[in-house]
Amino acid sequence: MLDGLLINAGVDLVMMLALCLIAARIGDVSFIDAVWGAGMAVLALTSWLQLADPGPRATLLLAMTAIWGLRLGLHLFTRWRAHGEDPRYARMLAKAREQGRYGAAAFKVVFGPQAVLLFITSLPAQLGILTGSKPAEIGTIGLVGAALWLVGMAFETIGDAQLKAFRANPANKGKVLDTGLWRYTRHPNYFGDCCAWWGIWLVAAGSGTAVALASLIGPVFLTFTLTRWSGKPLLEKGLAKSRPGYADYVARTSGFFPLPPRKR
Repeated sequence: MLDGLLINAGVDLVMMLALCLIAARIGDVSFIDAVWGAGMAVLALTSWLQLADPGPRATLLLAMTAIWGLRLGLHLFTRWRAHGEDPRYARMLAKAREQGRYGAAAFKVVFGPQAVLLFITSLPAQLGILTGSKPAEIGTIGLVGAALWLVGMAFETIGDAQLKAFRANPANKGKVLDTGLWRYTRHPNYFGDCCAWWGIWLVAAGSGTAVALASLIGPVFLTFTLTRWSGKPLLEKGLAKSRPGYADYVARTSGFFPLPPRKR
């Protein structure tokens, strides 16, 4: 298993180095958001390919991770192609661009850290697959995890589609989306991501206590990132400044778990 993780770490590093060279060439690192999901699918695949005889659990984990990662990666890639450079990254690397060291800075502050965080977050998929040779069955806890994953996929897919349709209507410029899933949670896509990865962790936990404990950092870190660090807090800070009705929306709508709107 350790050898498998080392191989995956090497694939992760080479992938990020190659993408950093592309970013330096085009002068934009914003596509890294799409790599977050797609990169986890790559590590799941490299894990599965290392098995001589993958069992049902390993194949299910590969499918869950690949579907989640490729959907998210494609969604974020097309968004980047449509809207161009993300202002967050532009500000982050503005000084390095002026000084002619964009590539080195891009790896130091974007691609290098993302390589580490991607590897850690996807540990449930990696460890669950690497220990999933036949006859590793899915089991009851795995079925519960698969069901939770389906809930997560539904929330993030539907939520992203509703947001895309809302933004495509010029009449909604400056307005707040508060219908559909967005009526019950301010972040259906983040909630969906968390459900998907806790589901993947539950499937991987069928490999035993050691795998469950060693990979627990993955969904815990993802949940912390989306709810307390770079996801929800930063996004809402910006929306509070740019959307006049956002404060009222916050007051009546759950911040994460879907709940009926509060009466005011």
